[in-house]
Amino acid sequence: MFNLLYVDPSVVTYGIQALAGVIVAVGAVAAILWRKAKKKVSNALKLEENSKKEQDEEITLVDEDVI
Repeated sequence: MFNLLYVDPSVVTYGIQALAGVIVAVGAVAAILWRKAKKKVSNALKLEENSKKEQDEEITLVDEDVI
């Protein structure tokens, strides 16, 4: 009867890898759905994504030898 309870170590390793893969995939899907939902809410409330970020003014370099 106890012979049926033996689990080969390679099967356990495979199971751990499969579980890790599922966790990574679920995390990726959750991140994508969160980003999409956040974007929809921002668009519905007419909030700009970069409104709280400090923006530097654009710097243009001019080479005086060319002019």
